[in-house]
Amino acid sequence: MAQRVRLRDVADLAGVSIGTASQALNNRAGVATGTRARVIDAARALGYPIKSPSRQVEARIEVVGMLTKHDFGYPPTINPFYSVVQAGAEEECRKQGISLMYANVEVDASNHPVVWPAMLSEARIDGLLLVGTFIENTVETLKRRLHLPIVLVDAYAPHMPYDSVLIDNVMGTCSVIEHLMDLGHRCIGLVGTNAGSPPSLLERRDSFRHLLRDRGLSDSYIENSELTQDSGDVALRRLLVRAPEVTAVFAAADIVAVGALNAARDLGIDVPTDLSVIGFDNIDLAGVVTPPLTTVHVHKTWMGALGIRQLLYRAAEPLHPKVSIAMATELVVRDSTAVVRRRG
Repeated sequence: MAQRVRLRDVADLAGVSIGTASQALNNRAGVATGTRARVIDAARALGYPIKSPSRQVEARIEVVGMLTKHDFGYPPTINPFYSVVQAGAEEECRKQGISLMYANVEVDASNHPVVWPAMLSEARIDGLLLVGTFIENTVETLKRRLHLPIVLVDAYAPHMPYDSVLIDNVMGTCSVIEHLMDLGHRCIGLVGTNAGSPPSLLERRDSFRHLLRDRGLSDSYIENSELTQDSGDVALRRLLVRAPEVTAVFAAADIVAVGALNAARDLGIDVPTDLSVIGFDNIDLAGVVTPPLTTVHVHKTWMGALGIRQLLYRAAEPLHPKVSIAMATELVVRDSTAVVRRRG
């Protein structure tokens, strides 16, 4: 017969006293957020019964860490998407009277951490936003190191119990296809994705294929490329050589669309008269390029703000089921798309 799990076993596994373990499991105030999470994790691992909270935990987050990844060995750059997410998180922190610390984690070619920032190693934070692409092994490593509430923003760890704030990529891509088809386009290309793209971009790629198939159109006009302006330039050139019948191109991110616009200009192709180009994200650059880019607007500041709000909620209610928030998108029509005109 299996031996009954005792409170002492939970306390020993969590590395705390029996009194602290009891306070944490009974939802009493005065237990640090990280300690409470560690005790709950230990109880779950051992099969020790956990009481449903009878009231909100009086946890207080004073400093939030916001972590994005950076490729090891490359110079730092300002990301036009995540910098706006950060601005939204900063504004929400000001409203909540808490502080925000921002750092990059250096990762290798396989997305595994190489160098951890000081805010993690020195335990300066009470909760963490993981922003952008992180593999699940990295998220699990952070959980073991920190024992803090974690919320993912535009990051995916579907097999782990973490709250997330994501983009509704399916509906965003649907608005792209519907817009182009309303303009008469039937040969629609895609640039800006490949098999190793982040999950958000792969959702756009998969949705693109499914939507075209559902409408009886070919999904063969896909040119693999990286998430860079130069790659968008090269990809459009390759696509038009392979499939000159293409009349519209969907770039999975605005920065790729800018590269496609450059390529079209160099090739003497007028946008939008000869070729329509549409992007995704609505970064600031999208409104000032020539022609201004039709794109899918993502509420980036709201993603940052909601990430902070969900982190505070998770600290207060650590036992509640995980929550995923899908941010709706909006199509912004500018001058880079027009009614189809076949090139002669």
